[in-house]
Amino acid sequence: MAKTVLFLCTGNSCRSQMAEAIVNARHKDWRAFSAGTKPTGYVHPLAIEALAKIGITHSGASKHINDLPTRDFDLVVTVCDSAAEECPVWPGKAGKRLHRSFVDPAKAEGTDEERKQVFRQVRDEMLEVIPEILRLTTDDRS
Repeated sequence: MAKTVLFLCTGNSCRSQMAEAIVNARHKDWRAFSAGTKPTGYVHPLAIEALAKIGITHSGASKHINDLPTRDFDLVVTVCDSAAEECPVWPGKAGKRLHRSFVDPAKAEGTDEERKQVFRQVRDEMLEVIPEILRLTTDDRS
């Protein structure tokens, strides 16, 4: 049975969405979910575009933590400082809780290309960091 991970952010429009999509596309031993403490109601189009550039199709929806199908996860990862502060204790079962903040690409300024580059940088950082997070969690349970 696949382990479950929740990526928690404030708006659930960029970082947590990208992390969810990366895990579901590339880490078959895991099932990822994402949610926000104050969801925006949409997934940022540049997040979708950044994922598509590496062959990941994502059709997630921005959702509140209360809209999740479960509150029990093997791992809960906050990906922004605000979510870590607003949700210091997960109200369900969490085998492990981690905080790994990523730059908010939605706040990127500049030309369209400069903004897209920030989304790609965050995506690439996640591609590098997420396997380490999942591996450490698996190693802890051995």
